[in-house]
Amino acid sequence: MAPEMAEVDAVIHRRLSSQVALVNQISHYIVNAGGKRVRPLLLLLVARALGCDSTQRHELAAVVEFIHTSTLLHDDVVDESSLRRGRKTANAMFGNAASVLVGDFLYSRSFQMMVSTGRYKVMEVLADATNVIAEGEVLQLMNMHDPDITVDDYMRVIEYKTGKLFEASARLGAVVADAPADIEDTCAAFGRAVGSAFQLIDDLLDYEGSTAELGKNIGDDLREGKPTLPLLLAMQRGTPEQRDMIRHAIEHGEVERMPEIVEVVRATGALDATREAAEAQAAHAQQLIASLPESIYKDSLLQLSIHSVRRST
Repeated sequence: MAPEMAEVDAVIHRRLSSQVALVNQISHYIVNAGGKRVRPLLLLLVARALGCDSTQRHELAAVVEFIHTSTLLHDDVVDESSLRRGRKTANAMFGNAASVLVGDFLYSRSFQMMVSTGRYKVMEVLADATNVIAEGEVLQLMNMHDPDITVDDYMRVIEYKTGKLFEASARLGAVVADAPADIEDTCAAFGRAVGSAFQLIDDLLDYEGSTAELGKNIGDDLREGKPTLPLLLAMQRGTPEQRDMIRHAIEHGEVERMPEIVEVVRATGALDATREAAEAQAAHAQQLIASLPESIYKDSLLQLSIHSVRRST
């Protein structure tokens, strides 16, 4: 897919152009920060698996990357993050105000690009996705420092906040291929499952990885008071003393006892259970696309679902 991704990168750099110097500076800083480009890749693989050869696929792949990037800019301000992808966040480099406003620029530029496709369905899918993502962000904010949320509450947040843009990316791959409605829905469900698996592993890695590997500070989720699945499961399975320690850490964003909390999360099997939940999502995704025509692109979609769970960054 390297040639395909090169086409997407060309669109990204062309569409980032602005007459405002700071917009150019921050946009290029965040877009060139070495992101995985998973969402655009997903869109392209679905499109090619369904026989699409329209160049609109590159434009739409750039659109979903812009939307994702704008959410990162806003997330880092809300979370007061200082490190992403091994570099200082844009808000740490340029300030909160500039980061929020450039995030708005990327959102609005992505909608200009949607309109240029001339496809109403594209605008419908992405308007719905961006609205649900915003709801997910607010839900997550409401859940901050609340150790009493349920696993269902947590899964709803990741489905809205992460799964929805994966879903939209896969659906757009089918839309640009002019696939039938049932195939479009199947691809969307595949994307949603892969996105959920991807986020589950992200939350797991906050307690299993290293700063050097992840490119972000270990323990950031706990510092921000995010009650993610590893913590929720550790509280369910731990002793009363262990549960009280984790509750206190979530309520106060406390990382001083991080080594002890990590030990509890591991000892209770919470990490293994989180990985199993991610693997179940990936397995569901694989079943969904079993009926797609055989091709190297379908094979790559299956590999993408596997990689979403087995990755270490």
